[in-house]
Amino acid sequence: MGKIHAGLGRFAGNIRVTYPVTEMIDAVFDVRGDSIPTSYPLDLWDSLVRCMPNLEKDQSIGVIPLRTSSSGDGMLLPKRAKLTIRLPSELGTQAAALSGLSLEIGNSTLQLGGFKLRAIQPYPTLHAHLVHTDDDEESFVKEVNKTLSDLGIEKAKLICGLRNRMAFSTHSISGFSLVIHDLKPEDSLRLQYFGLGTDRRYGCGIFVPYKVISDLS
Repeated sequence: MGKIHAGLGRFAGNIRVTYPVTEMIDAVFDVRGDSIPTSYPLDLWDSLVRCMPNLEKDQSIGVIPLRTSSSGDGMLLPKRAKLTIRLPSELGTQAAALSGLSLEIGNSTLQLGGFKLRAIQPYPTLHAHLVHTDDDEESFVKEVNKTLSDLGIEKAKLICGLRNRMAFSTHSISGFSLVIHDLKPEDSLRLQYFGLGTDRRYGCGIFVPYKVISDLS
């Protein structure tokens, strides 16, 4: 697929920038571990970059949030946990080098096991758990619609969730969860390749399939 040029919008500031986005793919790893801290995204990214420095060079690369459950000591990992990195297709095979490595996440350790590449599929309903923005909800929705229009996505419908916040030791990231539905196949792929907003490395602005449009938080 060729490159798509579109405005990033002002989800994390007032500067509108333009950069090319290419076809993306998901690198999926089996994961072994018991628990991770609630602020894991920062340490996880830093650990991944230490193992694969090329990740740092491309702002479009992101880590899909891990599926976890809360506990008093942090976030518990399910037995069949997966770590998924979304990255340009040409880097997909390079990600295989991460298989078998141990990642230090605070006081926890994640062991990466088997690896596979998974093509992104055109689902009509997509969800991002947090899209970074400093705006209020009304301004945020307007900006999302503007960016979708820039991407050529005209008839999709939005459901904006509550404002969420991720707190790290050095800073915090605030934004809204977001569902976008009634997407045409080509628009669904374009949105998953492009994402919305910044901080993809911490799981923000990455869209994944969403089956139930209810109980957004």
